[in-house]
Amino acid sequence: MTLQSYLQLTLAILKPDVVKSPFVLKEIRKLIIDNDFKIVRTRRTIIGDDEAQEFYKEHKNKFYFNRLLTFICSGPSDIYILTSRNAITKWRNLLGPTKVYQAQYSAPNSIRGKFGLSDTKNAVHGSDSVESANREIAILFKDFNIKKWYENDEVYFQSKKLIFDPHLFIHLIDKDLDMPKNYGVLN
Repeated sequence: MTLQSYLQLTLAILKPDVVKSPFVLKEIRKLIIDNDFKIVRTRRTIIGDDEAQEFYKEHKNKFYFNRLLTFICSGPSDIYILTSRNAITKWRNLLGPTKVYQAQYSAPNSIRGKFGLSDTKNAVHGSDSVESANREIAILFKDFNIKKWYENDEVYFQSKKLIFDPHLFIHLIDKDLDMPKNYGVLN
């Protein structure tokens, strides 16, 4: 018997310009819920320089590297691990193009099209692949074990045996609800 994984994890960052604006923060959170993402982990923090350097290391030799670091460390960010079927593609489609001017013209209803200010202050981040999501989650949620989540918790997120806490903006597992035997198990 094997457990079939239906859900995908992705990392989402609502950057300092979003967190500073309660209206924008509320709108983006509503989009997350309305698009049937489940929030596995959440944290609000000022990303430190070491984390930021590790997070953006692939851009180290780019002219905009220091701008990225300065901005992401400039104030609190909301950081989420989201799950859904095809979470990475689904979240990136909601974000729109990385370059805000492109988003405003080609995807004006996207998050970046509506709320992005510049290429650096583009409101949000989303992992671009499973490998990136795994790497980014490991940097920003050091205590989160992806393998254990799939082994122990994914089944609850699949079955929607969850309680949503809007104040903490997280889905919590309701282990008091009965799970059907062999849920998610293929023979």
